[in-house]
Amino acid sequence: FDAEGRLVLTRRAKEKMLWPNDWDGTFASHPRKSETYVSSGERRMPEELGITGKLDYLHKFEYHVPYKDVGSENEICGTLVGIIDKSTELKEIDGEIDEIKWISARELISELNTNPQNYCPWMLIALELLEKSEQPMLEKYSNILSTWMSNEIHEGLQKAIKVHLPKEKWRLVNEKN
Repeated sequence: FDAEGRLVLTRRAKEKMLWPNDWDGTFASHPRKSETYVSSGERRMPEELGITGKLDYLHKFEYHVPYKDVGSENEICGTLVGIIDKSTELKEIDGEIDEIKWISARELISELNTNPQNYCPWMLIALELLEKSEQPMLEKYSNILSTWMSNEIHEGLQKAIKVHLPKEKWRLVNEKN
């Protein structure tokens, strides 16, 4: 996010097997055996965006969603947050990211109303669950996250998530790391 609450979205590379060319959250990682979600994210950030920064843990969820007849995702995702300056140069990485854009909550909902299929379901779930994040993090990032937690935003996210998968295929996981 930037200080105004806009989120960095990345378009998945066309070479990706699952959800190629779809818009995703800023970046993702799979923690190694000795890593937390935060250390994994901080390790992966330079590899995917060409920048470094500090991240904080918000929440964890699990989901299962098929993608056409190609495969499926069955993941546990830790959601992280960090603030970067909008003027920071982010890099598109061949084979990972084909495009980068900044988006506000209202702009995202507007796009979801017409093209929800162009957005990765796990990103939508992560945003939908923001209000379930740990209280100290909600307080620390309140000026940014609050714009993503209105009824209008929830309704738009829930509608878009249903395009990809039913409610019983995703849930919040309460334990940390």
